Amino acid sequence: MTATAPQTPHPLIERIIEQIIFSSRWLLAPIYIGLVAGLAVLLAKFVQHTIDLLTHALTNDGDNTIVGILSLIDLALMGSLVVMVMFAGYENFVSKLDLEGHKDKPDWMGHVDFGDLKLKLMASIVAISGIHVLGSFMNIASLSNRELGWSVGIHMAFVISGVLLAVMDRLNGKIQH
Repeated sequence: MTATAPQTPHPLIERIIEQIIFSSRWLLAPIYIGLVAGLAVLLAKFVQHTIDLLTHALTNDGDNTIVGILSLIDLALMGSLVVMVMFAGYENFVSKLDLEGHKDKPDWMGHVDFGDLKLKLMASIVAISGIHVLGSFMNIASLSNRELGWSVGIHMAFVISGVLLAVMDRLNGKIQH
């Protein structure tokens, strides 16, 4: 009994299947629109925190003011992260944004590939986690050693993960070149 090579599908069927698979990338578009909604929610929370910070500016002590400002920085970083994921993800996986010549087009747009996006995402997570740890230290009197230990431990896990991700990405780049 001789083995026969598998039959390739008819070229027309193959083209249709490939077109369906390629077109399916547009299923991601509503997800990126959902991130726009998430960005609007972050803006609402930022405004809420800002109003709270301003209305209690004269009654809060220094530590609470610093924690309040750190929460604003945290929300700003998260918003920037969402924008970065929206732009880079859409451009990498759905379609290029036609913004050539637009004066406000960020320099990094069109140059962030999936590897860069992973590293930027991880760096943002580490920064956000660091802000939370700093906030924990500002309220150290109200935290148990266990809570503080978990906070630092989780932050260190993010830091180590980020370093390992960067090392793997660099090694992968050297292997490919």
